[in-house]
Amino acid sequence: MRILVVEDEPILNGQLVQAITNAGHTVESAHDGVQAHYLGEVEEFDAVVLDLGLPELDGLTVLRRWRTAGRKMPVLILTARSAWQEKVAGIDAGADDYLAKPFHMEELLARLRALLRRGGEHASAEWQCGPITLDTRQARVLVDGQPLMLTSHEFKLLQLLMQRKGEVLSRTELSERIYAYDSDRDSNTIEVFVGRLRKKLPPGSIETVRGLGYRLMEPGGPDS
Repeated sequence: MRILVVEDEPILNGQLVQAITNAGHTVESAHDGVQAHYLGEVEEFDAVVLDLGLPELDGLTVLRRWRTAGRKMPVLILTARSAWQEKVAGIDAGADDYLAKPFHMEELLARLRALLRRGGEHASAEWQCGPITLDTRQARVLVDGQPLMLTSHEFKLLQLLMQRKGEVLSRTELSERIYAYDSDRDSNTIEVFVGRLRKKLPPGSIETVRGLGYRLMEPGGPDS
């Protein structure tokens, strides 16, 4: 999943980025409202962690502009513990959940998982495709109940394919979702990661659709 973290306090920003990255997600970060608004407009995110007390442009304004522009990604706002008015204003502006500071990182990750499940078809923390199980809570993959060792990029790739199981995803789309906004995105490297991942999964799990991209299928299914 691709997550945007918006927090102006450098240490907390870094802690959030590290924790969410460790949970198996691709993370972008912004330190002010102008940067956050821009990234939310030009990039696709599965969820946003948004602090309301931002320099340049406050978080509520950023959120309202996103919603006015039709941006529907789930947003978890961070508020001061005593500022109940901020919580109400945030929900009214289109936030999906809120968390008061200070907070435990485990709770933030749990709320983020809930938002991601709510925003997609996966009601459980465990996603299934035939013998393949992806546990979003533990950021691990099992095949027939046995742990599968994956690199971080392989895990992110499989997560994207499982999120949209049966759909064809192009190399460009996969590249944009796996790599950071300011990195050198080379869609050709996706072919390498698909090849490595294909060798670790049961035969027939990843189908190549010539000229279009890749899709995840249940091994042994009618389309594999």
